[in-house]
Amino acid sequence: MSHDADVLVLGGGVIGLACAHYLLAEGRSVRVLEAGKVGGGSSWGNCGTLTPSHAAPLAAPGMVGRGLAWMLSPSAPLYIRPRWDPALMRWLARVAGRCNARDWRASGLAKGALLKYSRALVEDLVYGQGLDCGFEAAGLHYVFRGARALEHHQRELPLLAELGIPARVLDGAALAADEPALRPGLAGAIHFPGDAQLRPDRYTAGLARIVREAGGVIEEGVRVDGFERGRNGVEVVQTSEGRRSGARVLLAMGAWSARFADNLGLPIPIQPGKGYSITYDRPGTVPRRPLVLKERSVCVTTWADGFRLGSTMEFSGFDDSLNPRRLAALERGAADYLREPAGPVKREQWCGWRPMVYDDLPLLGRAPGYNNLFLATGHGMMGMGMSAGTGRLLADLMTGRAPAIDPAPYSPARLAG
Repeated sequence: MSHDADVLVLGGGVIGLACAHYLLAEGRSVRVLEAGKVGGGSSWGNCGTLTPSHAAPLAAPGMVGRGLAWMLSPSAPLYIRPRWDPALMRWLARVAGRCNARDWRASGLAKGALLKYSRALVEDLVYGQGLDCGFEAAGLHYVFRGARALEHHQRELPLLAELGIPARVLDGAALAADEPALRPGLAGAIHFPGDAQLRPDRYTAGLARIVREAGGVIEEGVRVDGFERGRNGVEVVQTSEGRRSGARVLLAMGAWSARFADNLGLPIPIQPGKGYSITYDRPGTVPRRPLVLKERSVCVTTWADGFRLGSTMEFSGFDDSLNPRRLAALERGAADYLREPAGPVKREQWCGWRPMVYDDLPLLGRAPGYNNLFLATGHGMMGMGMSAGTGRLLADLMTGRAPAIDPAPYSPARLAG
C-alpha cells in the first residue's frame, strides 16, 4: 500500500521532533502527528537542563524507606495520592525491587551514557542548526543546606567518574563566593561543569522549524484514536482527522504511550509522574547557573527573560489539576536557599506528566512482536536531556546504521523480562 511517509511519528514533543530530524537527515520522509501544539506537553514547562550529572537512577538503596515517609505528606518531593490502582502498585513493587546497589549501578551506567551522548549532540544541534533557544554551558550546582546530605550525595561521584562525567565539591565558603544569589550558611555544593541549560519551549520550536525546513510534515491538533493491524504490524493509524499510514510507525507520546499501546496488546510499564513548575519575571538577584536544591528537590533555572522553579514527583494518574500544596512547596523550598526565591511577576503555574519506567531507562527500539512499530518513550524526567541522543539512536536503529552507543540497555525487548 502507499503510505503518507516512510516514518509516521506519533507525538510532537521534544522526543518525536528530535527523532524526526535525524530520520530526515538519513533521507527518510517523515510525518509527525501531534494532538495539541508541538512541544506543548511535558516539553513545555520543565526546567530545560541538560544533565549528565543526573545519571544516578531514582531507585537507589534506601529509597523505599524514604519514599514511604514522603508518602505521608502531600507537599513532599514524592507524593502518591492514596487510591486503588493495581497497575501503579505493580509498578512501584518493581521499582522497590531495584533499590539495590547492583541494579542502581547498571541503570546508572546506561542512563549516564545516553545523557552524556545526548548532551554533546544537543550542543551540535544548537550551533549547527542555529537554534535560538538560550543554550548556555555553564554547568550546574547541586546545593546542600546540611553537611550530612552533601557527604551522602558524594557517594554517587564514583559512578559518574566511571562515565567520564566530572564533578567538583565546593565547601560553604567557596559556594558563597561563587553564587551570591544563595543565602549565607549553606553547607556547600557539588559542581558539574559538563551540564548545560536551554529554554525548552524555544528548543522544541527550533526543532519543529528544522523538521519542516527539511521537508517533514507536522500535523498539529490531530488526535490518535486507534490502530489497524496488518501483516507487517501497524497498517493504519486512525486519527481525529482521518487515516494515516507509514511504512514504519514510531510511538513517541510520552506518558500517553502506554494507553495507546494497550490497544495493540502491548503492555508498556510506564506510569505518569506529575511534575510542576512556576515561571516568573526575573528577580533582581538570580543564580549564575542552574541549581538543584537537593534537600527540597527543587530545580532553579534562569534565562535572559525569565526565572523558573520546578520539579516534584506526584503519582495521581492523569489528574490535570494544579495542586496548590505542591506549588507552594516549590516556593518554600526555594526560600530556604535563595536570597530572592521568586520574581516580581508570576507568569505561569504548570503541571505535566513524565513517562516513568521502573528501571529509569527509556524504551528505545523495535516493539516486541511488531515488524514496523518502534518505541521512543519512557524518558522520565530526562526527556529534554536525552532528546538528541534518542533521535540519533532511533534513526540509526531504523536505518540499519551502527549506533555510537550500545542500544541494548534501552531495548523494549526487556519488557518481556
